[in-house]
Amino acid sequence: MLLFARIDVLGVAWLRIATAAAVFAVWRRPWRVWRRLGWSTRRLLVGWAAVLAVMNSVFYLALDRLPLGTVAAIEFLPVIVLAALAARTRRNVTALVCAVGGVYLVTDVQLVDEPVGLAFAAANAVLFALYIMLGHRVARNDQVSGIDGLGLSMLIAAVVALPIGIADAAPAFADPVVLVAAAGVGFCSSVIPYVSDQLAMARLPRATYALMVSLLPATATVIGVVVLTQIPNAKEILGVVLVVAGVAIHGERAT
Repeated sequence: MLLFARIDVLGVAWLRIATAAAVFAVWRRPWRVWRRLGWSTRRLLVGWAAVLAVMNSVFYLALDRLPLGTVAAIEFLPVIVLAALAARTRRNVTALVCAVGGVYLVTDVQLVDEPVGLAFAAANAVLFALYIMLGHRVARNDQVSGIDGLGLSMLIAAVVALPIGIADAAPAFADPVVLVAAAGVGFCSSVIPYVSDQLAMARLPRATYALMVSLLPATATVIGVVVLTQIPNAKEILGVVLVVAGVAIHGERAT
């Protein structure tokens, strides 16, 4: 809330990426491994960096217009749709019905009032699916560790997002309080969770990972209530529950 009150949305997104990149630069010095990487791995990291840059930007653009729980619920729809199309079992169809119904419930209020917000949320959802696909490839890559690959991609993402975010972020450089807040957001939102993702992706099948993160829409709704005072109504709560159920039903049972 402090950042949104003082910095425009794209500036907040760039500060989040840039401060996370600074943490990885000090912690891992990931550029040291770039020279020994093959071209296929370099293309993978650059592609992942572009996804990270745009995904973080459209996420904040959506969050500026929609409740956090709504954005998080929409985020999971492409993953479930792709899974249902790939394996047309009764389990997948049930998951798809739950997810689509849940997304409809949480977005119905905004269909007329916030079409631009929904467009940004939909773009964020597609990019989130790409983030998972590319992130798994990085985590299983033989040439670079997942965390070093993440550090390299985050540094590149900061450069990619620079033209669209630096102007809005400029006022923060004259306000130490805002810079500290931005550093906190970058560490808590882009360092801790993304590192945790890499550690998990290196050890879990993609379907199991999707099942483990299925609680994100629910936790995002709780955070929206506690931090942003975005109180959902009964319809929106039911929608989030259906999305969580859809992702959980889709996830294959671990052996």
